Amino acid sequence: MKFIDIENWNRKEHYEFFLNFDNPFWGIVTEIDCTKAYEISKKNNFSFFAYYLHKSILAVNKINEFKYRIQDDKVVMFDTIHVGSTIGRKDGTFGFSFVPFSTDFEVFNAGLLEEIRNVENSTGLRANENTGRSDVIHYSTLPWRKFSSLTHVRNFENNECVPKITFGKFFEQNGKKLIPVSIDIHHSLADGLHVANYLEEFQTLMNE
Repeated sequence: MKFIDIENWNRKEHYEFFLNFDNPFWGIVTEIDCTKAYEISKKNNFSFFAYYLHKSILAVNKINEFKYRIQDDKVVMFDTIHVGSTIGRKDGTFGFSFVPFSTDFEVFNAGLLEEIRNVENSTGLRANENTGRSDVIHYSTLPWRKFSSLTHVRNFENNECVPKITFGKFFEQNGKKLIPVSIDIHHSLADGLHVANYLEEFQTLMNE
């Protein structure tokens, strides 16, 4: 983790301008072509969810602005960002999970499977020290429907600044499989260019 020198940061005015807004977050909903990623995951008997989640966190860790956080009135950049995802249970509830980042899909998937089992064998939200970390992306999935807009609950009194990424149900259009993606991010830390960079990197990884 390193501290950003705000006084000499080229985004100093942007940071300070958006910092005290009642709602400093902005978001976008778009679609990612998941045709090839879906084929690869099914061919190799991977969970499609695990596969695209791993591609997403790989992309996140290549974009510095997605690693910025505000802590004690300072801006820090974490070396590594992990996955903090909601996991559904058969009874219709969900619990929080923490999956450590790894560039190796098999290692990442093993951690994800362990957390899925932990959530399934628990009750309630399962909030703990790991699920409350700042060096994560808050992920959610709505596998029942595609969507074209999305809102989130926020607690601004806690200086919340962790980005949220949500995936919807994939659908077919013009011979391609597309998945809705919502990104919600603090405007003091990231602009449209940075989200576009993440989406471009994510799409490149999904096409590999």
